[in-house]
Amino acid sequence: MSDAALAAGAMAAPGALCQLPPACQRAVFISDLHLSESLPRTTATFLRLLAQPQGDALFILGDLFEAWVGDDMLDQPYEASVAAAITALARQQPVYVMRGNRDFLLGERFFRDTGCVELPDPVAVHGFGQTVLLSHGDALCLDDKAYQQFRAQVRQPAWQAALLARPFAERMAIAQQMRGASRAQAREPETYADVDPAMAQGWLAEAGTTLLVHGHTHRPGSDQFAGWQRHVLCDWELDHGSANRGELMLWDAQGWHRLALPT
Repeated sequence: MSDAALAAGAMAAPGALCQLPPACQRAVFISDLHLSESLPRTTATFLRLLAQPQGDALFILGDLFEAWVGDDMLDQPYEASVAAAITALARQQPVYVMRGNRDFLLGERFFRDTGCVELPDPVAVHGFGQTVLLSHGDALCLDDKAYQQFRAQVRQPAWQAALLARPFAERMAIAQQMRGASRAQAREPETYADVDPAMAQGWLAEAGTTLLVHGHTHRPGSDQFAGWQRHVLCDWELDHGSANRGELMLWDAQGWHRLALPT
């Protein structure tokens, strides 16, 4: 695939404008939790957040799960317990979920059973007199050409249908092969490509805003560029070593704030 074709394949128009619920006073944003049964502390912190909501709406911008090989994962004990907790919160307030590069196979059953609102990537959201563009962020990382080729393949409906037709155990084995490399990379943020500035600015211009919020790169922070700005969400890492990571991003009438995880 040529560079031009790669860029064209990665480009996506911003989704339809999403409006925060009128009663929402505080919206919370998270991404890149990479939940799995092998991450008990990260899982427990997420369940605590669901039981003790820090806002009136929760936005999960991709990679909630380390791997998702099909919605029949909801029949597995661990995933069923996490989904049940998400469902309980979704009955109290809106929970918006965007697919990431690790859980891009989240399907209709997941959204139906949990009551979460499916978010396209990217999507513009309006609230508190401001419009913000939300994305997981992987489609913007054009320098990671090998990944962009992989992404273009696995996002095709025919490819996904063929994979989902395989037995569950076989799909899990494929996911297991990918997890070792993914975990190593997650602990080395410098190995992640960053978003392409020109592409990001093009998305923002089309959405009619200058603010981008995304995850994926595992480089949390807020950056000001010529003509636009961004907030990068923090990945969660609470199970390996002493360098624990994780935070919430809060959006309210006063602006954007980073908050510590609930304890």
